[in-house]
Amino acid sequence: MSAPHGVSFAEAMKVWARVAALSFGGPAGQIAVMHRIIVEEKKWIGEQRFLQALNYCTLLPGPEAQQLATYIGWLMHRTMGGLVAGTLFVLPGFACIMLLSWVYVLLGKVPLVQGLFFGLKAAVLVIVVEAVLRVGKRALRNNVLRALARRPSSRSSSTACRFR
Repeated sequence: MSAPHGVSFAEAMKVWARVAALSFGGPAGQIAVMHRIIVEEKKWIGEQRFLQALNYCTLLPGPEAQQLATYIGWLMHRTMGGLVAGTLFVLPGFACIMLLSWVYVLLGKVPLVQGLFFGLKAAVLVIVVEAVLRVGKRALRNNVLRALARRPSSRSSSTACRFR
């Protein structure tokens, strides 16, 4: 059965599972993947609505990427959509962390495993930087704001604003 917007619940579940499976690198990476799939590829919501929802979720305590997934799921299929989107969003990450923890406990001192974890850190860093740049370019439409965001801050990292 399709909702008024034409997206069936089954299709939405598949897309949320895909978003979750591709979301690595913390909130910035997760939000960028969600934006690419939900806004650019599927066109389920518009750019403005996505950025407004992201701003709202950033103000709330807790993980904004998971809250954003839950909110968009709720927009599309109400309570059940929010529950499914929120749950599917965290399941792959939970499974990966459990698996990596188990491997680390069993084989953490093996040089090959240490090298793999080191490489994983580098890959996640690249994903996060790319995601921050991508979302930042879309969020900062004003050229002056873009220039300020690129300008290195003279303040210490403890007093600098954190970009989400």
